Amino acid sequence: MGYPLRTGQAALWLACTLATHSAFATAPQNLHEHPAWLTLGHYHQGTFGAGYTSQADDPAFFLSENGKTSPRAELAATLHAIQQPGEGNDHARCRFPARDAWLREQLDLPKDPVNCPAYDEWASTLNTEKVTLVFAASYLNSPSSMFGHTFLRLDPPQDDKEADLLLANTISYAADAAQHDSELLFAYRGIFGGYPGITAIKPYYEMIRLYNDIEHRDLWEYTLNLSEPEVDTMLAHTWEIQDKNFDYYFFDENCAYRLLALIDVARPGTDLLAEVSTHAIPSDTVRWVRDKDLVESIHYRPSAATVVSHSLDSLPPEHQSIAAAIANGYVKVKGPEVQALEQNDKARLLDATYDYVRYQSEADGWPREFAAPLSHQLLVTRSGIDDAPPITPVPEPEVRDDQGHDTFRLSLGSGQLAHQEFTQLTLRPAYHDIVDPPAGYRTGAQLQFLRLDARLYHDNHELQVEQITGVEIRSLSPRNPFFSPTSWQVGFGGRRTDTGTDRVLTPYLEGGAGGSWRLGSKTQAFALATADLEIDDDIRRGYDFAPGADLGLLHQSNPFSLLGGVKTKAWIVSSQHRQDQLYLKGNWHIGREFSLFTEFTREDHFDRYQSTWQAGIHAYF
Repeated sequence: MGYPLRTGQAALWLACTLATHSAFATAPQNLHEHPAWLTLGHYHQGTFGAGYTSQADDPAFFLSENGKTSPRAELAATLHAIQQPGEGNDHARCRFPARDAWLREQLDLPKDPVNCPAYDEWASTLNTEKVTLVFAASYLNSPSSMFGHTFLRLDPPQDDKEADLLLANTISYAADAAQHDSELLFAYRGIFGGYPGITAIKPYYEMIRLYNDIEHRDLWEYTLNLSEPEVDTMLAHTWEIQDKNFDYYFFDENCAYRLLALIDVARPGTDLLAEVSTHAIPSDTVRWVRDKDLVESIHYRPSAATVVSHSLDSLPPEHQSIAAAIANGYVKVKGPEVQALEQNDKARLLDATYDYVRYQSEADGWPREFAAPLSHQLLVTRSGIDDAPPITPVPEPEVRDDQGHDTFRLSLGSGQLAHQEFTQLTLRPAYHDIVDPPAGYRTGAQLQFLRLDARLYHDNHELQVEQITGVEIRSLSPRNPFFSPTSWQVGFGGRRTDTGTDRVLTPYLEGGAGGSWRLGSKTQAFALATADLEIDDDIRRGYDFAPGADLGLLHQSNPFSLLGGVKTKAWIVSSQHRQDQLYLKGNWHIGREFSLFTEFTREDHFDRYQSTWQAGIHAYF
C-alpha cells in the first residue's frame, strides 16, 4: 500500500542524471517522512521536532553524502541507484535489498529479479523460517550483562527440533570493545560512548556456550509470530546493517534497542522504539514485544548451573553431604556410605554427583587428573543400577523475567529525622532494589542506577537532595557445601553525611565483600567486610576513609521483603570516630505495580544517638 497523500499535495520529481542518459522517478512529496523509510534509515527527529539524524554512524550505510541528516536526500540517492542498470554485489539493489523492495512496492516500480550472489548465498545459508527473541538473564559479575541480554535466533524449517535449533544462527548487537579493556573502562565507555556497536551473525550453540554454560544464565526463548515476508524483510535489513557501525551506549542504544528496530522494520506499525525513553533495559523490551502480541510461544532453557543445583537440591540433606564428600575425595564412590543406600536413592546420588563433578571440571577448571577418573567411577557404578527413575527436569520458574515488576520506580514517603518531619520523593529509572518484589529477578541481587532522593523538611520548608545514587550493586549469593560464591557490593554517588556540625552532600565510594548463608527457602544471613570513602571540602582533611562491617538478614517473598542488620564503621583519617547503625527495611508488595514500604535506622554518630524513620509507597512503571 502506498503512502497516503494529503489533498492537493504536489508530486516531487526526483531527477537523476547520468553521463549517458537521464532517468526520472516520481514519488510522493513526503515519502521520505514515511515511518517505514525513517525506520529503515534509523532516523530520529531532534528535540522539538528539529530535523532528522540517523543513528547509523558508518558512511557505508548511506548513498548520499547528506544521508545521515537528510532522509529526503538519502531517498533520492537510493531511488536513483536502484534504477541503474547492472547487477552484482556492489549494486545498490544488492547492498540495500530491504530499501529496494520497499521503494518498488511504494512506487509500483518493476520488480525485476537481480543477481546478488553474496546476499543470496548468505540468505540461503541462514535458511530462516521463524525468528525467536532470546533473553539471557542478568549477570551481575559483568557490567555489560547486568540488565540481561537479548538476541535473535533464526530458526530453520524444523524436522529434528532440538538439533536444528542448536545449529541455527543468531543476530546479535554488541559493543566492539577491545579485549584488553578492563570491566571498569568498559562500563565507563559504554555509558558515555566510545565503542562502535556491530551487528553480527553467530551460531546459536556459541551463544548457549557463552551465556548458558559459562556465565550460568538461564535463557528464555520467545518465538515471534512474524510471517514469511516479514522474516524476509528482517533478514534483508540485517544484511544492510551487518558490520556497519552504530555507536553503542549502555543505557539506550544497546543490544535490546537494535533488535527492536529490526522488529519494527519487519512489521511496520509496531513502533517498539517509541516505547524507549531514557533507557532500553532488555527485560523491559521483552515486555514491549509481548504486549504488542508478537509472541507465538515461549520456551525455558535452564543454565548448566541451574541444572546442577536442581540435581543437588533434589537430594535429601544427608545425601547432599555424601555427594559433597565424594566430589571432594573424602568418600569413595563404592564406600559404605553409598552402598547402604536404597538402589533408587543411590542412583539419584550418583547422577547428581556426576553432574556436579562434570560441571566443576568445565566451569571452575577442576584438574582433569582428578575429575576424569572420578567421573568414570561414577558412570560405571551408576550403570550397574537398572530401572531407577531419572532426576526430574528443572521446573520452569513460576514468574518469567518479563513478568517481574517494571524497572522505573517512583516513591513518595513521609518521615522524621531527629524530630524534624519531612516528605521524601524518590525517582529511580532502573532497575531493582533488594526489597522490591522479587518475582522475576535474581535472588539476593540489587542493581540501581541514577536514583535521586529529595526531601522537603516541614519546619523550614527547605528542599534538600538527600542522596544521588550513580550506581549501587549488591550480590548476595548463598554458600553451600557445593558452591562458595563471594557476596559483594559496590556503589558511588553523593549522600548527606554528618560532619559533627552540619549535614552536607558528600561524594562517596563504598564497597564490600563477604559471604551469605541460606537459613530457609526465602531467607539468608550475610556478613560483609566494608570500606567507605568520602571526599568533600567540609571534611577536615578533604576526605575520610572507614573500614567496617555489615551483618544482616534478608527475607524475600512475594507478599513481603525484609532487610535488617547492623553496620559499623571506623573513620580513621579526618574525624577518627566510630559510626554504628541499626537498620530495618520492609516492603509489602501489592501485585507488581505497588509496594508499601517502611524504613527505620538508629545511629550512634559523634557520640550522639539519632533515629530516622519513614513510610510510604513505591509505584513501578
